Amino acid sequence: MRLQGKVAIVTGAATGIGKAIAMRFAQEGAAVTIDYVGNADSAGEVVGTIEKAGGRALALNADVSKEDDVRHLVEQTVGKWGRLDILVNNAGVEEKHPFLDVPLALWTKTLAVNLTGPWLCTQAAGRHMIQQGGGGRIINISSVHEDMPMPTNAAYCATKGGLRMLMRTLAVELGPHQITVNNIGPGAIDTPMDASVKAQPELMKILLGEIPLGRMGTPEDVAGLALFLASDDGAYVTGSTYFIDGGMLRQAGSL
Repeated sequence: MRLQGKVAIVTGAATGIGKAIAMRFAQEGAAVTIDYVGNADSAGEVVGTIEKAGGRALALNADVSKEDDVRHLVEQTVGKWGRLDILVNNAGVEEKHPFLDVPLALWTKTLAVNLTGPWLCTQAAGRHMIQQGGGGRIINISSVHEDMPMPTNAAYCATKGGLRMLMRTLAVELGPHQITVNNIGPGAIDTPMDASVKAQPELMKILLGEIPLGRMGTPEDVAGLALFLASDDGAYVTGSTYFIDGGMLRQAGSL
């Protein structure tokens, strides 16, 4: 039980990577708040699965791009569990368009969820962690595209690049409070976000050809890395991105 007695918030935890992280944290003893937007049934299923296995979980509807929602998310978590030790900024959106055709509304939404969201959540969680004492863990789910360009995905890539420098800066600023801040940069992970690629055999063949390990990753692969960063094993790790991509960054072009 590597997280026994800890309390975590995982944003966007009703499906995919966030769900896997929340379930792994609960298995390791943490009480977990499942943040979701508009997907109450899926969030409830995650809570039910965790509780059936003997864990502790709470589902809260909060839009990470809205300051009041984020404040309530932290307040309700602390009200329920008594403290907050770990924040995983996982919620994100992605919609591909050629750059010259990207609507301003899409740029604004992507920036709000993918970058402003982690800003607001880390600010609210960090304030509480400092107040309660004892340090904390901030883990951002970024992407290989904080480093690797992806044509037709400029808005998404820009937010992930911004998240890298936000993480590095906050690691320095929050370090004296014993709060670590790190990014996890997944490559091709088998989630609903990549369903469109899987539906195209030729595109899937090209993708797998860019991954030395020859397969997509799983949400559980990412959850294992998140557990390391959240646990005592990761106590001296801060200010870095940990790519989990099967070697894609070492071999890939721009797909």
